Amino acid sequence: MSRIRSAVVSCEHGGNFIPARYRALFAGQDSLLNSHRGYDPGALFLARELSKRLDCPLFYSHVSRLLVELNRSPHHPSLFSIVSRELDDTERTRVLQHYYAPHRKAVAAALRRALRKAGDVLHLSVHTFTPVLDGAARKADVGLLYDPGRLGERRFCHEWRASIRARNEILRVRRNYPYLGKADGFTTWLRRELDTPRYVGVELEVNQGFPLGDSRTWRWLRRLLAGSLCDVVSS
Repeated sequence: MSRIRSAVVSCEHGGNFIPARYRALFAGQDSLLNSHRGYDPGALFLARELSKRLDCPLFYSHVSRLLVELNRSPHHPSLFSIVSRELDDTERTRVLQHYYAPHRKAVAAALRRALRKAGDVLHLSVHTFTPVLDGAARKADVGLLYDPGRLGERRFCHEWRASIRARNEILRVRRNYPYLGKADGFTTWLRRELDTPRYVGVELEVNQGFPLGDSRTWRWLRRLLAGSLCDVVSS
């Protein structure tokens, strides 16, 4: 039985926009910006739908992860991409102040407000993943990422997977795939920052074959995910 009483949705890779100040740095990089390395296709569209269904706040960024990676900790070596590493220290600090810190602070503040109330607080960080990485096909349609050592997250993802499977048994739903939920990421940072078991941080990962494929199937999957999520949160 879910103990979720409130929720916050975020989308760290919602677009591939490059601010005017840095466009010269990315000249000739259109292919890279339009690839999965530049953003998560479909993630923001899905995040908006889920936040609407949950009637909860949505925080997102449409600035490309190639400028700064919002899903990495401040000292992670991949915080800046192979392109933005060319920026000097002053410009890197400016990027962090304008595009990195505001998003993370806003999400953390919303979660702290929600935690003042009773019950667990769900933070759903919405992403999509490329179907093939380095020549290897990813064997999943949907991934639910969490820290297995945290009871609230483990229980929630178990219930959500069961709810999805109850609606469609063929859909490949895997836990902690294609990444580990306790690896470096925004939810991992927030677990330390908020320091409470009532924070339920889950990364939703959806195969980009859906948003980049047939629009009817993509609409079906979004509705399935939203409906199954609401079933768990309201149970």
